[in-house]
Amino acid sequence: MNDYSEKGLLPAGLADMLPPAARQESAISETLMRVFGANGYLQVKPPLIEFEEHLLEGSGAALASKMFRVMDPVSHRMMGIRTDMTLQVARIATTRMKQDPRPLRLSYAGQVLRVYGSQLRPERQFAQAGVELIGSTETTADAELILLVREALVALEISDFTLDLTLPNLVPTICKELDIDPEIAKDARESLDHKDAAKLAKYDPELSSILTALLKAAGPVPQALESLASVNLPEKAAKQIEDLKQLVSFLAVAAPDLQLTIDPGEYRGFEYQTGLSFTVFARNVRGELGRGGRYQLMDGEPASGFTLFLDSLMRAVSRDTTSDRIYLPFGTELRQGKTLREEGWKTIAGLSVETNISEEAQRLHCSHIYHAEGIQKIS
Repeated sequence: MNDYSEKGLLPAGLADMLPPAARQESAISETLMRVFGANGYLQVKPPLIEFEEHLLEGSGAALASKMFRVMDPVSHRMMGIRTDMTLQVARIATTRMKQDPRPLRLSYAGQVLRVYGSQLRPERQFAQAGVELIGSTETTADAELILLVREALVALEISDFTLDLTLPNLVPTICKELDIDPEIAKDARESLDHKDAAKLAKYDPELSSILTALLKAAGPVPQALESLASVNLPEKAAKQIEDLKQLVSFLAVAAPDLQLTIDPGEYRGFEYQTGLSFTVFARNVRGELGRGGRYQLMDGEPASGFTLFLDSLMRAVSRDTTSDRIYLPFGTELRQGKTLREEGWKTIAGLSVETNISEEAQRLHCSHIYHAEGIQKIS
């Protein structure tokens, strides 16, 4: 292998982001942060790396196997590279912003790194952007987040998406109320998540009937809610279903065009969620666009939030990323280029006299050419 090939070789799951993709990701991030800010979410920026024990506190322990670790040569303590930004924002809320009034609305954007990817997302480094709403247990808080997801995706001109609502803590709650052995409860949760109907039928009759009913309830909202209404659940589990119904009713009024489905038993990917959660998908796009839900901070304070994955969003956004690049032939006045940039164009200036201006503009991936008599679109 020659030197050039060796320099271009990167570890699996890592890649250089080239033009115009790098600019497109930045533009998506800027749009998201603008939408979040307009809705009252204050931006924070946690560090890429911090002490390992802080990243693994409480719910963070569920992400331990995904974390890269290094030794800090200054403090001689183990440090971890963040695998997710939510828990960092939670740390900020409970320390530096502990005295700020609740509900506290925070937003963030940045890169994360994981030891391994997943089947749907083999990338190990990717960008996240999201929000956290801290200090409220109201169903209206869940609704605010889902409506904010909708507003953000619409701002990106993504329209063909669905939200899959789930209750990742429903099965553990049911098993605890029915006094089911913890090992059996864990196995039952995994069986429902894997849609293993045959295995669900082998548990205690009462538990088996409930889990089988939950399996059949997965689907579009109207049918799912009708099926869930007929399931005889213990008190605390029934309360989770009631919260879900309230959320769906609120969203039906606020955003009747929103496409919703329900899968009450899904929990993979919701390692630290403790209540109503959701995943966002887009048609013909690999990987989920984002996910969110309720969780608890280290001090027990309630919180909820969501994270959007920019690599998936880039696959969902359909737009010509070179349509605003304009070629300025050699000799174009500098003030004219400044005027075009102020109008939103990206100017590419010729550095010597061109033999063929149109060919040079196309070679440099421009969509338009500036002439003294006007702007020409390259066909």
